[in-house]
Amino acid sequence: MPSHSSSHTKELFGPRESPPEHHLVAFSDGGARGNPGPSGYGVVIQDEAGRKVAALNEYLGHQTNNFAEYQGLIAALEYAVSNGHKALKVISDSELLVRQIKGIYKVKNAALQDLHGRAKELIAQLDWFSIGHVLRGHNAEADSLANAAMDKGTGRVARTPSPAALSGSIPEARQEFNGIVREGKIELLDGKLPEGTKVQVRVKN
Repeated sequence: MPSHSSSHTKELFGPRESPPEHHLVAFSDGGARGNPGPSGYGVVIQDEAGRKVAALNEYLGHQTNNFAEYQGLIAALEYAVSNGHKALKVISDSELLVRQIKGIYKVKNAALQDLHGRAKELIAQLDWFSIGHVLRGHNAEADSLANAAMDKGTGRVARTPSPAALSGSIPEARQEFNGIVREGKIELLDGKLPEGTKVQVRVKN
């Protein structure tokens, strides 16, 4: 009978699509202004319960969008491996990246081939791995982190998100808002609060 090596190959995208009980979820994004141009990546990592455990970003210099997307994936993988996690689900808004990692598309670009190889080396150190594509609008926080890295690297600071903005909390300087009750709901008259913000209401006469 012919020998088969499949027993030594991890089924990364096979029957085990459902993640194990303990796993990380990484939302990854990379971009380049001008493509190529000033580039950076952003990664938001959550545990299986949706609690944020890390926010990563880095300025990469003059690179392409695809280079930055790969660096974001590698950053997520390196975080998981270096912190002893064995299961990782990556969500990326780069369809090209997702299809190349899954083996649907070939990697023809020489620079990306090296990054693709590095990513596969890291994936091989996990017990479970999954990667999926999401539209950019559903990857807002990772996109914000990537833009912050590009802003910092190019000396632009206006768009850099504060830790409060990334965590969904309200800056200390703004803790009071005016509002009015309409149809049993409080409507703010002079500001906006992130979804899920806890508030304490004091009625004014």
